[in-house]
Amino acid sequence: MAQNGTIENGLARNACPPPLPQPVKIPEIKHTKIFINNEWHTSIKGKKFPTINPATGVKICDVEEADKADVDEAVKAAKAAGQRGSEWRRMDASSRGRLLHRLADLLERERAVLATLESMDTGKPFLHAFFVDLDGSIKTLRYYAGWTDKIHGKTMPVDENFVCFTKHEPIGVCGAIIPWNFPLLMFTWKIAPALACGNTVVIKPAEQTPLTALHVGALVKEAGFPPGVVNIVPGFGPTAGAAIASHMNIDKVAFTGSTEVGQLIKAAAAKSNLKRVTLELGGKNPCIVFADSDLQLAVEETQKGSFFNQGQACTAASRVYVEEPVYDEFVRLSVERAKNIAIGDPMEPRTSHGPQIDQHQFDKILELVDSGKKEGATLECGGCAVKDRGLFIHPTIFSDVKDHMRIAKEEIFGPVQCIMKFKTQKEVIDRANSSQYGLTAAVFTRDVHCAMSVSAALEAGTVWVNCYNALHAQAPFGGFKMSGNGRELGEYALAEYTEVKAITIKLSEQLTL
Repeated sequence: MAQNGTIENGLARNACPPPLPQPVKIPEIKHTKIFINNEWHTSIKGKKFPTINPATGVKICDVEEADKADVDEAVKAAKAAGQRGSEWRRMDASSRGRLLHRLADLLERERAVLATLESMDTGKPFLHAFFVDLDGSIKTLRYYAGWTDKIHGKTMPVDENFVCFTKHEPIGVCGAIIPWNFPLLMFTWKIAPALACGNTVVIKPAEQTPLTALHVGALVKEAGFPPGVVNIVPGFGPTAGAAIASHMNIDKVAFTGSTEVGQLIKAAAAKSNLKRVTLELGGKNPCIVFADSDLQLAVEETQKGSFFNQGQACTAASRVYVEEPVYDEFVRLSVERAKNIAIGDPMEPRTSHGPQIDQHQFDKILELVDSGKKEGATLECGGCAVKDRGLFIHPTIFSDVKDHMRIAKEEIFGPVQCIMKFKTQKEVIDRANSSQYGLTAAVFTRDVHCAMSVSAALEAGTVWVNCYNALHAQAPFGGFKMSGNGRELGEYALAEYTEVKAITIKLSEQLTL
């Protein structure tokens, strides 16, 4: 998911724009070990795993593999760092904010390096990583840096002669498990509000994409965070991830990923210590295009939603409902635009479409594409792998898609746009809401009353009107139904990382002379 949209947001709008940033040559990956207590550790079991460049299929490096025993050590460090009397707990709230600002400064300094690592590890275009992922990560850190000394309780009038007030206190040790599609952005979405509220963190990056998280570990230490406040345990879901979800000394877990894994994490949290859970899960997101809309804008925005990050986003606009009078023209314009998408080396500035993350995801996407063909949808363009390019798939558009088809129901997580026809407002709202998911939705219309009524009726945590992927650090993000629980970003996320304590004091009715 893009935070605040597109590459254009990062480019100066003037007659002579500055030169485009360039990838950095990285002769050797410096940080490949487990990060605990501000120190680098080898795996207790001595295991390593490779991380692969999906654009080339070449191994980048080997990374130390954290297992349950390593997670235990990370949790011990996090718990000690958060104990009463520790440096972190005694630190002024404003000082926590300064540390978050300093970490943002270091991300600014390392922006080209981090964008290069992100592009190598995920296959996303370098300029997307530089202008979207890094920009969103830095803004998230700065936003929550500003919140550290503004988290406070309330005073309530209560019956009889009492004074009652609340305090918002840190939950404690927060576990975080992040996905491979936006590794650095999700890293900051998790740690920034947690640290702003005074918690400590044990975070597991996805096994496919651990490099930027580990690089930021070095920056966390350089910024001056006390040992144990942030701990990074690269590893696999069934081992390191499961250990976090079920750990008796982790007080809260935040997860971004599939609905199926989210269910496992929630069950593990319940069976262990009833730890607090925040889940940001899958989506099958409807876009509704009315006949009165700016059709060119609708085509551009829905394609950003469908194809950005090679379609590997929980916000992907994979169900596009178009009103009957403009349906054919919308399909024609969409196909025309999709055929001009530049596929190629993610490090090249002209590239806007890279590879899928790995063979498993590649095969799953093409299997769903084949199901669309078999079930009777019309393949307008794409629908196949790019010849001799490994994990690259052509941007794909299906028209004449029916609601019962798999491509209309299942999360594809690939560059596939399904365009469907509708006649009435009531019909399209019912169809849009028929999914088990409820993450995002979009409405395209010039009619303000229509936009307001339709957005109110849609069962989704975020509704965009005449735009797509317009995510901001200040606005909450999360889903309805099986798209998850809780909210990330904005002031709303702070509630996910604090416990509310009510303190009631009996007042004496006699005044002391």
